[in-house]
Amino acid sequence: MERSAQGFAGTGAPGTGPRVPAQPRATDRDRGATAPFADGPTPGPGGDAAAVRGEHTHGETPLERPRPLVQRSSVRGQILDALRTALVAGELTPGEVYSAPALGERFGVSATPVREAMQQLALEGAVEVVPNRGFRVIVRGTRELAELAEVRALIEVPVMLRLARTVPAECWAELRPLAEATVRAAASGCRATYAESDRAFHRAVLGLSGNGQLVSVADDLHRRSQWPLVGGPVSRGRADLVADAAEHLALLEALGAGDVDVVQALVREHFAGSR
Repeated sequence: MERSAQGFAGTGAPGTGPRVPAQPRATDRDRGATAPFADGPTPGPGGDAAAVRGEHTHGETPLERPRPLVQRSSVRGQILDALRTALVAGELTPGEVYSAPALGERFGVSATPVREAMQQLALEGAVEVVPNRGFRVIVRGTRELAELAEVRALIEVPVMLRLARTVPAECWAELRPLAEATVRAAASGCRATYAESDRAFHRAVLGLSGNGQLVSVADDLHRRSQWPLVGGPVSRGRADLVADAAEHLALLEALGAGDVDVVQALVREHFAGSR
């Protein structure tokens, strides 16, 4: 993946202070002509006041708008997505230190958006800052994954049980394409592709609660649970992903039927199997 980032620079004249513009003579004002419009059309009533306030007047040539500064943020977001994908796919090895310039060269951008993206990953707990060197990918073990699964169950199980009792069956049927997408992603064997579709399905299910804060917190925990262990770049093979995806379809069936006992058993098993 290659992206390009553009910088923005300003120029000025150091050592020169602001100058007060010469004020128009009374005779000029009486004639309705002022210095800014000496070579152009005479402004109508209030035209000179509009020019002083910096407002647009019909007699002036519109200036080209400055290029928006959101482009760097866009690059930063793209790099953040790429780094998250690299984490899930095991391309960033736990315990290894990566510098922003080296990663920037890999992605074809400057070190700045990479550094900003890495700082966001540090806030999420994926990496830690190593002064004067870069960022080290966090080493995780099975205990942390078990803790994440427990917290996810504490949050999502009660919500899904409530939704099973209150959401009509036709609403659950509308989520079937997302569940089927996870099956296709699992069959591809690409862990990063499956991770994205897996989170999309869970976000949609929890989104029926109408609680945006809950969806955001649960999605963050879900993303953390998808990072690989230190034992290898990928701890779950295609067979594990396929089995995980199949549980999404079974869960939808139970939710649509309002079978809370099956829903509870499936969700807990689903989280336990994601370790």
